[in-house]
Amino acid sequence: MRALIVDKSDSGVSASVEEIDEARLPSDADGDPLVTVGVSHSTVNYKDGLCVTGGGGLVRNYPHVPGIDFAGTVEASDDPRYQPGDAVVLTGWRVGEAWWGGYADKARVKGEWLVPLPDGLTARQAMAVGTAGFTAMLAVMALEDHGVRPGGKPILVTGASGGVGSVATAILAKLGYEVAAVTGRPEGADYLKSLGASTIVPRGDLADPPLRPLGRETYAGGIDAVGGAMLAHALTLLTYGGSIAAVGLAGGAKLDGATVVPFLLRGVNLLGIDSVMQPREARLTAWQRVARDLPLDLLETMVDEASLEDVPQLGRDILEGKVRGRVVVDLSR
Repeated sequence: MRALIVDKSDSGVSASVEEIDEARLPSDADGDPLVTVGVSHSTVNYKDGLCVTGGGGLVRNYPHVPGIDFAGTVEASDDPRYQPGDAVVLTGWRVGEAWWGGYADKARVKGEWLVPLPDGLTARQAMAVGTAGFTAMLAVMALEDHGVRPGGKPILVTGASGGVGSVATAILAKLGYEVAAVTGRPEGADYLKSLGASTIVPRGDLADPPLRPLGRETYAGGIDAVGGAMLAHALTLLTYGGSIAAVGLAGGAKLDGATVVPFLLRGVNLLGIDSVMQPREARLTAWQRVARDLPLDLLETMVDEASLEDVPQLGRDILEGKVRGRVVVDLSR
């Protein structure tokens, strides 16, 4: 089987496609049932970029196979919930970080980490969604749980040109929300409008820490994929009782310029979204909502395709902010 092997030596971290024996796949799961999956598609996320370059300390044991997402078909199973031939998808659970992941022809994982591929989605579409789109749906569900509904003031989406932001924009627009999409790429305005964004907000408008504890009540809610000063700024612009779902820390973990005033005087909610350790029922619901609420005809407009050999360079590109939308890795190529 082919696998993208990341290894570490005195000269640094290297990543290359190799032929390996299936026997090298993980087999020690503390007694939990394992499932072997023939991987047809994976994708490239920010964490994958860190893994293939050795950044972020995500990979603890080398050699390693990255790939935090994958979709494919069950080949063998110790888990009674899955039988050979079942179509499955995996996101999260530190697969591709602490456990060998999806950048290989086969993967062996705990059955608990898998969910059935939802009706109406192909494996390729599921990976076009991937962790980014799954996370975006979790964020939309969190806003709904806190009373955010279509028909009010706009929903702010930061990092809108990226994977999470692109899918979040498309989902929100289909559900009837007015979307204000934040991007640092003026040339990307047409792309975001094609996904359903009604307003394009230049990143510079929110990039700096807020000057005042409260700004004008502009947005009913938000999905923030950046963090840092941008999240701090967005908190000051929410309406009374508004909520913002935070899903990323590319801009840093410190809320520069933030105070407790928006929480005390406007009752805003900061909702942390962790796509990794979601309970099984929440994962099933989120994937079913993706199949139902994501406009699949628009999905293709935000997707590029790559081979396994392309992944090391793509990992570097995504860390440098050069990748727009989603990249699907076709393992059949």
